[in-house]
Amino acid sequence: MPPGGGTRGGTRGAAPRHRSRRPAAAVLSGPADPLRALLRQVLDGTTAGVTVLDQELRFQYVNPTLARMNGLPPEAHVGRSIAEVVPEVDAREDVLAQVLADGIPREVVTSGHTRADSDRELRYWHGAYHRLMDGDQVTGVVGILLEVTDDREQQRDLERAQVRLAVLDHAATVIGTTLDMDTTCAELAAFLVPGLADIATVEVIPTDLGVPHRPPPHGVLRLRRAAMHTVPELAEQARVFGVPGEYVDYQPGSAIPRCLASGRPMVENLLGDPALERSAPNPGRLAAYRAAGIHSGLLLPLSARGEPLGTLSMVRAGDSPAFTEEDVVAAQDLAGRAAISLDNARRYTREHHIALELQRALLAGPSRPNPGLEVATRYLPSGTSALVGGDWFDCVPLSPERTLLVIGDVMGHGVAAAVDMSHYSAMLRALASERLPPHVVLERMDALTARLSDERPATCLLAVVDARRGLVTYASAGHLPPAVLDSRNRARLLDIPAGPPLGTGLGGYSSQLTRCAPGHTLLLYTDGLVERRGEDIDRSLRRLAELRLPASASLDGVLDQVLDELVASGVDAEDDVAVLAARIG
Repeated sequence: MPPGGGTRGGTRGAAPRHRSRRPAAAVLSGPADPLRALLRQVLDGTTAGVTVLDQELRFQYVNPTLARMNGLPPEAHVGRSIAEVVPEVDAREDVLAQVLADGIPREVVTSGHTRADSDRELRYWHGAYHRLMDGDQVTGVVGILLEVTDDREQQRDLERAQVRLAVLDHAATVIGTTLDMDTTCAELAAFLVPGLADIATVEVIPTDLGVPHRPPPHGVLRLRRAAMHTVPELAEQARVFGVPGEYVDYQPGSAIPRCLASGRPMVENLLGDPALERSAPNPGRLAAYRAAGIHSGLLLPLSARGEPLGTLSMVRAGDSPAFTEEDVVAAQDLAGRAAISLDNARRYTREHHIALELQRALLAGPSRPNPGLEVATRYLPSGTSALVGGDWFDCVPLSPERTLLVIGDVMGHGVAAAVDMSHYSAMLRALASERLPPHVVLERMDALTARLSDERPATCLLAVVDARRGLVTYASAGHLPPAVLDSRNRARLLDIPAGPPLGTGLGGYSSQLTRCAPGHTLLLYTDGLVERRGEDIDRSLRRLAELRLPASASLDGVLDQVLDELVASGVDAEDDVAVLAARIG
């Protein structure tokens, strides 16, 4: 049997063309030695067909078994292409090209006829293919093949298994594309309709952190419907079952609780009212089931890492056939794959919520500044694209005239980053009470955090504002430069020397004194405001410097306008945004 196949000629140029220092099958030829003789003895005696192909997929070696499969002596193979040796075989040369290109071993079932005599209507071969390397050079591919001689039903099973694998491979590309749980559920339901079901519903065990709900009655199972998808002709009837986001209470003994309790799939052929009523979450659903023409249901528990997540329900109605055992197997495969994505999304959602609540609590609001200085702040979490980060801001009165403004960003995301942010914030407040110059505050913070091996590095920008004298003293630990808006709200960036981030232990910070006239606004921000994936940071900062805001805007209006201009237009923004604005009166 030929190794390989699909598209003839499709392999030219598909794999790297390195000239080998020795032939791909050199290990099987040359002067005799005990190891080579033993290898030839094994290959010549095995019942599996073995071949070595070069980079152009020309035969370099075939063992006697493969020669018999193909109906040609071994020497008639060498130097010839697959198409020349076995033109009537549906050879998967595209698969071999992939093996040559990426080195990932693959298995494939091929079919057709060779030059060998056979009374079978169609012959099948199962092949495993591996790339051959000589040092860092690709030399070819080795194939190990077995002819499948089972009866036709087993051959059809193999074909069906191939189809299932193809379906699962496709599902992996369209289910779990995000870390949002409801999106993942919607992707699963949409994938199942209409291929496996007329209506597909995904319901999950509620997590709803921080959302109060009245508990369900005793013995009642409450699930949250995360997604539902239907064929177009049943869309109207399906509305009576509810919409995604609703909570559904299931009566004791109904199908969903029984499925979750058993942990096994359940096929329900609902051929009469008693069966429909027993399966429904409550007796009121009977009329809706009957109106939709539902006659067959397949329920599967969704679980991952030994923990239940919810259920997948599929129904067929009207002229659709009842569910079969083959449908159950296919659905189980899909449910198992999808459950892993759901569990990842659930874990992400839980940590995202905890980190967000922690960060909001820590950023409840900076201290009130001194008279003569107006301060406004904004914090925008990144949403579902990334975990909450360690952005923070603060405003600390130092004396009747001087106020310390702070903006910082702990590296990383999640609960750990939010906790480290709280440590930096507390440390800075303690040092600020000593009325040290801003660069000395950074030196002390850097030295202290460097001694703590588990503390994450952070960038930080300090600005000590003397509102009465119109002076601002800046010091930066690797943070982006501040911006100043003049009395007409035109922006410009300040060139402030930036030392290394806090926690590196390198030190080397300096203070810089600037003037800031009454009516001018200082703008301190984290990188989420300006940075965009794939964009140079200088271009990102120019976007901020080019802002032209209404001259009469209030401080809150300025912040709202800045966020509208820079964040709303940044479709690739994936980080938190913290902004602090201060206007000298």
